[in-house]
Amino acid sequence: MKIKKTLLITIIFVLCINLAGCSLKDGFLKLFSKEEEEIIRSDEENLLTEEDEGLRKTVLYFQNSEGLLVPLMRKIPWEEGIAKLALRNMIDSPSLRETLSPIGLMPIIPVGTEITGMSIDEETGICKVDFTENLLNCETEKSEENLVKGIVYTLTEFPAIKKVQIVVGGKILPSLKHGIGIGEPLEREDINLVEGEENARSKVVVYYKENYNQEYEYYIPVTVPTLAPTPNIYTAIEQLFEGSPSETLGLYTDIPDGLTLQGVEVRDGTAYVDVFADKLDALKEQFVIDGITKNIGLTLKQFDDIEKVELLIDGKTLEEAGIDIEHYESIPAFANEY
Repeated sequence: MKIKKTLLITIIFVLCINLAGCSLKDGFLKLFSKEEEEIIRSDEENLLTEEDEGLRKTVLYFQNSEGLLVPLMRKIPWEEGIAKLALRNMIDSPSLRETLSPIGLMPIIPVGTEITGMSIDEETGICKVDFTENLLNCETEKSEENLVKGIVYTLTEFPAIKKVQIVVGGKILPSLKHGIGIGEPLEREDINLVEGEENARSKVVVYYKENYNQEYEYYIPVTVPTLAPTPNIYTAIEQLFEGSPSETLGLYTDIPDGLTLQGVEVRDGTAYVDVFADKLDALKEQFVIDGITKNIGLTLKQFDDIEKVELLIDGKTLEEAGIDIEHYESIPAFANEY
């Protein structure tokens, strides 16, 4: 009887261990399985992810044949250290050149460059990123400038990063080989700066377009000096309507001929852009309205208080002006996708 009792206790104990083991096993699977929801760190809570594909929509910067930096949204595998992975996807390689070639873009980080370390100070928002000495292998001053700005703009796409300290071989250098300074933490400033007014008092970023081989169009942010005392919404849109700031760059806009700016008013986060059209029929195409609103929206993206754009024709809504077209009012998340 004593033996039977002992055997029964043993069986019950084994069953309990098995059940607990199953529970623990399920728990570990939930913690480590890639099939579960991607965990987004608090400093990345605003980032867009493609959970079904395990990819993250990330803005990377490349350059075109004119030496202009171009932002390009690409989907890269989601993993811890996503900021470091973003930079790795910008390092020159035969496969990356093959990918970018059809749209006329080129990598900005020299071939063979490796990222040996990265840290982010949560209090200051300064990201320190250490590269191998291959980073010094830019051929020209312009490519070196694009390298530095491209790294800074790519990393500051992440909400937690405000400034970037570039380190080479474990050392903070005063400048790179062609003289571009990296001695201090850098923030976003003067992307694709063009010459402007001699007495310019402020700068705005305007999005223009380029067409590559008549097949692929992309938007390019250009920093334009202005006489306005401070950067403002009206000046930015005014510069957009004036067209390309340089005849040599081959840039243009989605603003059709005969469309002139009359005014801009902001209410409750919406920018109401009032225009006059010589030929109203020219605006009765979906792609025309979509292009105008996207071009305006990208240019206004630099102003934090703007969430939407509404186009007005002589003070009237599109519907009131007899244009029966739905248009996307929200500020575009990305300039270019590929």
